[in-house]
Amino acid sequence: MSAAASSEYPVALVTGSTSGIGAAVARRLGRDGYAVVLHSRASAKAGQELAAELGRATYVQADLADDAERVALVRAAAAQWGRLDVLVNNAGISRVIPHADLAAATPSVWRDLYEVNVIAPFRLVAEAEPMLRAAAARGRPGCVVNISSHAGVRPKGASIPYAATKAALNHTTRLLALSLAPEIRVNAVAPGLVDTPLTAGWTAAQELWRERSPMRRAASPEDIAQVVAMLVASDYLTGEILLSDGGLNLT
Repeated sequence: MSAAASSEYPVALVTGSTSGIGAAVARRLGRDGYAVVLHSRASAKAGQELAAELGRATYVQADLADDAERVALVRAAAAQWGRLDVLVNNAGISRVIPHADLAAATPSVWRDLYEVNVIAPFRLVAEAEPMLRAAAARGRPGCVVNISSHAGVRPKGASIPYAATKAALNHTTRLLALSLAPEIRVNAVAPGLVDTPLTAGWTAAQELWRERSPMRRAASPEDIAQVVAMLVASDYLTGEILLSDGGLNLT
């Protein structure tokens, strides 16, 4: 499909969507009637397989640390589907560094995390803004959902640089919500622990969620995808940071 022939379906671009939360979000939006643009930095085979599974989907590879590739990602989405209604900024990177080990949180770690976790989502929104505004002209506001972390809300997280980037992403979400309304809504989801292959060995965190969170478990990727889908379905909510940690923040 070329850009000249706009899709009859609403279109969602989900970054970092070949596994974990991103793949769950892509599958959920696909079930909800969206054509989906999948993305990853390296796992092209998984992206192509998921695109085949979903049917109404395409895959684009891009390194979000590179601004030219960010621009190319959004433009590739436009070229494939001719429209963009939803942008889910799920891709992010982390570093596990004890908070007391200040020397290990080097300037390069700060720069790497900030580039992907804060600058990249902002730049993708900036590049997608015209298409998201065009969505509003079709009757529904364009929609951005940023995947943040409870570490951006509470003084927790894999490292201080990681937590600080997620706090910055939360505030960026609010600023964009103010700047782009009413044509574009911007919200964020801030998960706590999510059961993925990456976190399978985090035994202390798993125990914490089982014993202290009111829901007595970590989230599944599908739990977070449900929250994203709720924000996408709303035509009214904007500027919200939905803390999705099973109530652990209450303890």
